[in-house]
Amino acid sequence: MNAGTTRRGIASGGNWIVDKVKTVDRLPGSGMLGNILCEQRSPGGAPANVLNGLARLKAPFPLIGTGVIGNDDASRHLIATFTGLGVDISLLRHTDQAPTSYTDVMQETGSGIRCFYHHRGANALFSPDDVPIDRLTCRIFHLGYILLLDRMDRTDAEYGTVAARLLHDLQAAGIRTSVDVVSEESSRFQTFVPPVLKYVDYLILNEVETARTTNMTVRDGAGRLDGPALAAAVDALYAFGRMEWVAVHMPEGVYVRTGTGRRIARGSLTLPKGFIAGSVGAGDAFCAGMLYGVHEDWTLEDCAHLGTCCAAASLSAPGASEGIGPLADVLALGKRYPERTPPIHV
Repeated sequence: MNAGTTRRGIASGGNWIVDKVKTVDRLPGSGMLGNILCEQRSPGGAPANVLNGLARLKAPFPLIGTGVIGNDDASRHLIATFTGLGVDISLLRHTDQAPTSYTDVMQETGSGIRCFYHHRGANALFSPDDVPIDRLTCRIFHLGYILLLDRMDRTDAEYGTVAARLLHDLQAAGIRTSVDVVSEESSRFQTFVPPVLKYVDYLILNEVETARTTNMTVRDGAGRLDGPALAAAVDALYAFGRMEWVAVHMPEGVYVRTGTGRRIARGSLTLPKGFIAGSVGAGDAFCAGMLYGVHEDWTLEDCAHLGTCCAAASLSAPGASEGIGPLADVLALGKRYPERTPPIHV
């Protein structure tokens, strides 16, 4: 595949969500009470978070969003936010058939542990028809989240899933493809993720999604990361596709493997007590940093470092992207706070 020398920019399509983030004093057990300390509304979902992060980094290339939103207050919030950020949202389709998707995020203060209650809404209507490939001039298209897009996760007789067909068509047009997966407690990973990987250039996911896709265990009973097991799980992903690289992010840091077998690992930043205001969207912030670097032809080590810094910046605010600032400010975090020991020895 030839990505073409005239293409520039990053487009992203999939889940457009309004996150209603509620910080609570505790996540209570069944029948018990927790107190809401504060709440905040912010954009959520893979394309919203990635494009939001890239815009806040002041990316020097076009940013384009595709997806389906309702005609309601939530959609107006998204439109106002991304218009203000300078993101091209002219390809977003409005519908009266369903409300804009939303998620109630319950986030425990102190620990940062969170749980999600999601309403699919208009995202369930997103289909390949909402991605006008012939009008896209981007270099990279990021799709997310697999497993949370009803029409994209449908079976396709030739390609396995509808999402796989879309990614094939994007690659055929000379556009690099990037994919993220949603974390959920289900057995659907091994059905819907492998067909997609045949048509992915850049795969970005966390260690939980890696484990579920490959049906392998990467943490022990105490929750400690098993580095060799994670490396083996990433190797197993390459049985499904010829990705240029796979990046796995986790609280301990990031592990990246290329299609040629090259491996790198970087630790997450050691953040001071009180720095973390929320953990919603840190994975998408990491993704934004990785894709920024890839678009600008940075080394893979520098891409991973920017991704790690973006994830740390995201943690400084309750919403997914509000903590991210201009590129220099985000990279300054990497100078201010030392990296942990990498999660895997390479």
